[in-house]
Amino acid sequence: MKLTAEQIQENWDKLMSRIDVYIAEPRRSNLKTFYEKYSERIMLMPAAHKKEYHNAFPGGYVDHVLRVIDCALKVNNVWVEMGVDDTTYTTEELVFSALNHDLGKIGDEENESYIPQTDQWRRDKLGEDYMFNTKVQFASVPDRGLFLLQSHNIPYSFNEMIAIQTHDGLYDEGNKKYLMAFMPEQRPRTSLPYIVHQADLMAARIEFEKEWLPKFKGNLDASEKNYTLTNKQPVKKTSIKTKALGNIQSEGLKNVMDDFFKT
Repeated sequence: MKLTAEQIQENWDKLMSRIDVYIAEPRRSNLKTFYEKYSERIMLMPAAHKKEYHNAFPGGYVDHVLRVIDCALKVNNVWVEMGVDDTTYTTEELVFSALNHDLGKIGDEENESYIPQTDQWRRDKLGEDYMFNTKVQFASVPDRGLFLLQSHNIPYSFNEMIAIQTHDGLYDEGNKKYLMAFMPEQRPRTSLPYIVHQADLMAARIEFEKEWLPKFKGNLDASEKNYTLTNKQPVKKTSIKTKALGNIQSEGLKNVMDDFFKT
């Protein structure tokens, strides 16, 4: 899947709109300041480093986050309809957790996490268009995201901390201490973590289906590197490149986008 420059910009505007609608002051201002500070990086970064994972293309991160927010709101409605105690969390906590669940993927204050893969074999054989930037110290995605929030004066509630920490559910062994407790007093006092996890799982599954099911059904021309549908015209990259690369300052991001437009 590929996004045009216009779609990338539109998704960014939608993300900022979600903050305006769902996040109250004084947190809203600090959160928008943070996102605007790293707007170039966040707007263009992928959601993953590998094609087999979800949204591993420029603009994929914001596209994924928007889908998780929308899924979280809809999943929450189902939980409420089925009788969940929704007095144990707020809509703002729900959206804040969905918005920032993968924030740690942006890297640290100086360096992005994902940079262009330099090993052609890994590109060709493993589908790794990106690799992890070794300049960024290791931390789990939730831990880095929570650190970035607190270091930019963006407070979060205990509910939000647990929801962000456990958004990968039991796919992450470290979440067992929260999600597999056998004593009632050790279990989460809110269903927010489960709702956010289900929203993330739903979004990632939908992104997988959008990217891969057409390929499995044989609707794509295997000779097209861009995986464009055979009954559609290939994307014209020249005009997109001009728009997308217009004012990029980060050399890493320029390399990412340059490489994207060459493939």
